[in-house]
Amino acid sequence: MASHFLVLDAGTGSGRAVVFDGAGHQIGLAQEEWRHLPEPGVPGSMAFDVAGGWALLNRCIGRALKTCGLTGADIAAISSTSMREAIVLYGADGREVWACANVDSRAGAEVAALKAKSPTFERDFYMISGETFALGALPRLTWLMKHLPEVWAKVRRLSMVNDWIAARLTGEITVEPTNGSTNGLMDLARRDWSDALIATAGLDRSLFPRVVEPGTIVGHVTASAAAETGLAAGTPFVAGGGDVQLGSVGLGVLEMADTGVLGGTFWQQVVNIPTGSVDGTMRVRVNSAAVPQMNQAEAISFFVGLTARWFRDAFCAEEKRLAEAQGRDPYELMEDLAMQVPVGAHGIIPIYSDAMNFGHWVHAAPSLLNLSLDPAVCSKGAIFRAVQENAAIVAAENLDRVQAFAGVATDGPVILGGGAAKGRLWPQILADVLGREVRIPKVREATALGAAAAAATGIGQFATLPEAGRAFVQTDRVVLPKAANRAAYDAARARWRAAYAAQMALVDEGITTSMWRAPGS
Repeated sequence: MASHFLVLDAGTGSGRAVVFDGAGHQIGLAQEEWRHLPEPGVPGSMAFDVAGGWALLNRCIGRALKTCGLTGADIAAISSTSMREAIVLYGADGREVWACANVDSRAGAEVAALKAKSPTFERDFYMISGETFALGALPRLTWLMKHLPEVWAKVRRLSMVNDWIAARLTGEITVEPTNGSTNGLMDLARRDWSDALIATAGLDRSLFPRVVEPGTIVGHVTASAAAETGLAAGTPFVAGGGDVQLGSVGLGVLEMADTGVLGGTFWQQVVNIPTGSVDGTMRVRVNSAAVPQMNQAEAISFFVGLTARWFRDAFCAEEKRLAEAQGRDPYELMEDLAMQVPVGAHGIIPIYSDAMNFGHWVHAAPSLLNLSLDPAVCSKGAIFRAVQENAAIVAAENLDRVQAFAGVATDGPVILGGGAAKGRLWPQILADVLGREVRIPKVREATALGAAAAAATGIGQFATLPEAGRAFVQTDRVVLPKAANRAAYDAARARWRAAYAAQMALVDEGITTSMWRAPGS
C-alpha cells in the first residue's frame, strides 16, 4: 500500500524531488542546480525555462525514488513548493506560452509608470494585497503587453510555479493563496482573487484560475504524466505553496503570533498575524499564510547567506583548505575564530541589507565601517562575527517593524531554520540580540517538510495542516538569550542605524552604488 509522500521543489537555484515516509522523515532526495537566463536584448529579464525545468524535475523524481528503493506506486500523494513571485502563463490549450523567475526585473519602467498614475495607486493595491509593485505580476504583464503583444494575445491563464508543477502532472491549472498572494492581485482578507484590483489593472478576470487551499487535492496524475515521470497514474496531487509559507509549516510556525527566521541566502523573518492586517507605512510585506484564516507578515533581509559565502570565498581560503582536510564545514572553522572575539566585534559595522522597506526597497553599497589597522582587533574572526551580528540586528529591526503594526505580541520563542541554524554561534547571537529564546528544529531545511505535511493532510492522514505540522516537526535544541549581552547589542543597533542612514545618503547622491534596488524604487 502506498505510504510515502513526494515533494517537488522548484527553488531559485535548483529543482529537487524529496521523498518522505508517513511519519514525515526525509528518506530520499535528488537535486540539480539550474539557472534562469536573461532573454536576449531584455535588460533585467530572468526567464524560467519550463521545458528544461520539467526535464530536470523528472530526472530528480527518478533518482529520488531510486535512492530509497521505491517506485511511483509507493507514493500516496504528491505536493509542490517553489520560489515565489515567478509566474507561468498558458494558452488556450493549457500549454505554457511564457514564464519568468522570481527576481525578474525587466519591468522597472512599468513599475514607475504604474506608480505615476496617482500618488496613492500603489498604496491602494498594497492595502488589499499586502504587496507593492516591486515583484508583482502586474508590471510584468504590462511589459508583456507592450513588448511582446503577439505572445500576450495567446495568454488565457496565469499561475505560480508550484501550481505549474500541478498543471504538468494533473492538467489542472489552479492557484493556491500563499504563492498566489505574492503576485499582488489577491485580496488577503478573502484569500482569493481581488475582482477590484483585477478590474483596476484592466485585466480579464478569466486569466485567474480557481483558488485551492494548501492541503487540498487539486487532481490526479494523468496517464501521460505518469509515462513521463515514472509516477503512478491516479496518484493524488495536493496543493502546496510558496517556499517561505510552507517553510513556516515545516518549522512549526503554526499559531497566531508564532515567529520564524528562515536563515538562508535571504533571511525571511515571518510572523503569523490576523487576516486583513497590513502595514500602513508599507514597509513590511504581508502574504497569505499556509494556515487558513491567518496572514503572515514577512520582512526580508537581503543576501545574508550570500554575504557569509562571499567572506568565506574571498578571505578564508585557509579555513576552506583545513575544513576539507578535516572533513568539516568551513563555516565551523570560521565560527571558531568568531567565538574568540568579544560581543560587538570591536565596533565593526557591516553595511549590507537594510531593514525592510517594501515601498522603497533600496540597499546601500556593501561596506565594512570602523575597521582597525590592528590585526589583533580587525581579524577574520572579528569581521565574520560582525557579519553574523549584523544579520541578527537587521532581523531585530524587521521584527520591531512587524510589531509596530500587526497587533500581536512578538516576544515569544523564535524558530530558526535554514543554514544559519547549523551554526553554534549564529543562533546564540540571534537569541542575544532579540532577547528571546531561539528554537532549532531537527529538520532545518523545512520547506519540503511543509509540503509533505500538506500532502498528508490532503489524503486525510491529518484533519488540518497545523495538525500535520505539529506531528512532523520536532525540536532539536533550544538556545536561551544571555541577558548580559543585550546592552552591548542595543548599542550596536543604534550605531548601525546611524551608519546605514549615512551610507544610504551616499547612494542617493550617486557616490556609491546600491547593493540592490527594486524595480521602480
